[in-house]
Amino acid sequence: MKRIGVIGAVLEKPRESQAVFNDTLSAFSGIIKGRMGIPFDEEGMSVIAITVAGELDDINALTGKLGNIPHVAVKTAVSGGGR
Repeated sequence: MKRIGVIGAVLEKPRESQAVFNDTLSAFSGIIKGRMGIPFDEEGMSVIAITVAGELDDINALTGKLGNIPHVAVKTAVSGGGR
């Protein structure tokens, strides 16, 4: 069942994690509908919001892979589906 969701990510050391982060997003490009990033240069961080639409397993797989990248924290909100 297709779900709509938002993945919020905080990159605490973007220079060290951004390449792997972007490569991971590229691998899931089929479910990504939009992305917004805000750099916090003074704090040495970046905040990224990713809008996704796809099967819950795929959204969870993307969230898990992003969360396993060092210096990256993620949280996901997903629609209930079945409505």
